[in-house]
Parts: sequence; C-alpha cells; structure tokens
Amino acid sequence: MKSTNKHWDEIFKNTKESKLGWYENDLTPTLKLLNNIKNWKQSSIFICGAGTSILVDELLKYNTKLFLNDISNKALELLKNRLESESVYFLCQDIASEVDINMPMVDIWIDRAVLHFLTDDKDIKGYFKNLKSKLKDGGYVLFAEFSKVGATSCAGLLVKQYSLEEFKYELGLSFELISSFEHLYINPNGDKRPYIYALYKKNKTIFG
Repeated sequence: MKSTNKHWDEIFKNTKESKLGWYENDLTPTLKLLNNIKNWKQSSIFICGAGTSILVDELLKYNTKLFLNDISNKALELLKNRLESESVYFLCQDIASEVDINMPMVDIWIDRAVLHFLTDDKDIKGYFKNLKSKLKDGGYVLFAEFSKVGATSCAGLLVKQYSLEEFKYELGLSFELISSFEHLYINPNGDKRPYIYALYKKNKTIFG
C-alpha cells in the first residue's frame, strides 16, 4: 500500500499523539546535528513531514522561520491549533510531488522518518528533486531514517531502509557529509527502531 493523505489522516485522527509509533520526546539526536551548523537558530527551515512533532515547538523558541509540510491535513490542523506564531508557513502535500512554486528556498531541510516511506523509484526521485530545488547552495539537509538493520514496515506501510551510501547516491556530488551516527529509538510501545542520522551540506551545484 502506498502512503496517502487518507491513510495518515486516519492515523492522526484516531491515535493519541504520545502513542504514535514515531513520537519523540527527546530531541537530542536532531539538535546534535543542528549544532554542527553555524547560526542555525537564525535559519529558514523546511520540515518535510512535520506531523505533530514537538521539534516544531523547540525550533520556534529561536529566531527560525519554519516551513512545515505534511501529507496529512489532520496533522497540520492539530499542529496549527497548538502553535501561536506568525513565522510559520504551512504546506500540505505529498513530498514526492512538485513543491509549491511559491515556497522560497531554505537554509535547512529536516526529514525525520519521511523518506523511508517512499518505496517507489519515481517517488524517491521526486523527493530529491524537491530537496535540491528548494535548498540553497550552502544549505544543509538532515536525515533521520530507518537504518539497514531497522524496521521493514511502519504504520501499516512497507519502508525502505537507508545507509550513508544510499543518501550520497541520491544527493549527488554537490553534497558533502558533515556528520552521521546510528541511533536506537525506542517507540511508545517499547519496540526498538534503529535509525541512521546524517547531516549533509549542499555546496555550489556542480551536477547530480
């Protein structure tokens, strides 16, 4: 089954936030990578699958300008009701489809547990086309995806596991690895979910 807005709307409608399989109350791994970026707190940041994550609340404590996307209208509705900020731009779409042309380029692209839900080659190519077109030269992309020893399914969907080599292949030669590490996430059910975290910098585009 393919990831759809209807599928995710049902999940966010019927599941308590703290019981979601990807619920995260410890932002340390993400912040660890962000702290490799000089002046990240004054950056424009795109989160390609914001869901109802408390990462959004944390980033709003600083002078960040946030662009929050999710495939689920329900997730964004819940998020909007929780936030009180004028520095947030909301976008609801499948990140494998072309991003709104009116959305400006950003300094940082954050993806926690979105890319691994794209299993079709066309969708993966569409995702990386959006990433490359909306990330400024000198910008950064932060991934947190299921590792090669991670889960093979989540939220009723098959997933694709990732390695540094696969990130690099999809990103192309204009991106360089800044930092990476393995992280064992324990979900609300107590299940172990091995992740790979990686931060890449986009240098001036050569090709790829």
